[in-house]
Amino acid sequence: MTHLRSKRLPGAAGRTSAAVLGLVAALGLGVIGEAEADPHVSSVAAPRWTDRAHGFASLAGGTTGGAGGRVVTVTDQAALAEYAGAPEPYVIRVRGAITAQPFGANITVASDKTIVGVGTSGELVQGEFHLAPGTHNVIIRNMTIRDSAIEGNWDCKDTDFDGIQMDTVHHVWVDHNRFSNICDGQLDVRKDGEYVTVSYNRFENNNKTFGLGWTTEVRTQITIDHNLFAHTKQRNLSVDNAAYAHLYNNYLTAQVDPGDPVWTYGNWSRGRTKMVIENSYYQDVQHPYQADTTAELVQRGSILRNTTGRHDEWGAAFEPREFYDYRLDPAAAVPALVTRFSGPQKNIGVPARGPAVTSRH
Repeated sequence: MTHLRSKRLPGAAGRTSAAVLGLVAALGLGVIGEAEADPHVSSVAAPRWTDRAHGFASLAGGTTGGAGGRVVTVTDQAALAEYAGAPEPYVIRVRGAITAQPFGANITVASDKTIVGVGTSGELVQGEFHLAPGTHNVIIRNMTIRDSAIEGNWDCKDTDFDGIQMDTVHHVWVDHNRFSNICDGQLDVRKDGEYVTVSYNRFENNNKTFGLGWTTEVRTQITIDHNLFAHTKQRNLSVDNAAYAHLYNNYLTAQVDPGDPVWTYGNWSRGRTKMVIENSYYQDVQHPYQADTTAELVQRGSILRNTTGRHDEWGAAFEPREFYDYRLDPAAAVPALVTRFSGPQKNIGVPARGPAVTSRH
């Protein structure tokens, strides 16, 4: 279903270090480092969370999830599974921690769904959100997904317990979640997923973090922005055979097992991927960004502190602003911005006026 839109709005004109200082002052983030001029930075203020998908998930009709369907609140596995797998659109508010049984169980998410944690309370413990082939128009937001790891099974090759796994899907937005201590991949976008955006998430405490590919096709378009990768080892992220991978304003720090010379790394453009990295921040990272000889990787505007190993850049890749407009924050502001605004937020998933929700359970 690849039918990309092109030639969107041009980027903002050149900005100065005042953009960094103004952003810091407006958000009350304190001093966050040297502010260098960056012609790609936009100083236009915008909210850190909205109900509207951005990036590739906003194209070709957009991603609206369960908008227009019933709003329900769930507090147990049975209700979550019932509404998430229903054929009708639903906005599913998750209140409190839901522990999946048996250990590692899947919650199947069907098309036209929004799953959103209520404030910071919504959790899926020792379970997986699974999007089967053909699933589309799904939003998963403001959830904590944690603790499917098995002690002593660091590689998890025999379990395949992911946090979120999607196969051959389109129009998915994964936003403001926290992933921690998952046995296999925290987030796996597999087999030609299209029109995907992954934004403002926290990926923490893991071996295999975020993988994309498992395909010989080159169809996937994905936007990855304002995510934290901390105390993770590999796949931060690994992108294999993506048509377009746009990574910007991400914060990678404090890797696990930095002595591993090959399989501890940051961003990897693999196969025939075209990857663009902009204004990200890498601190204490081995192999911050690398590319196969068959892939392309363009990097601009990022800050590197105490990094070692590969810093590959070759090929022309693509120009993201030919597909969509976006606000690019200064790289110097990224650690403070991402630390403060990534992961579940107390004012997401909470109705502005009263509960106005229903539940069968």
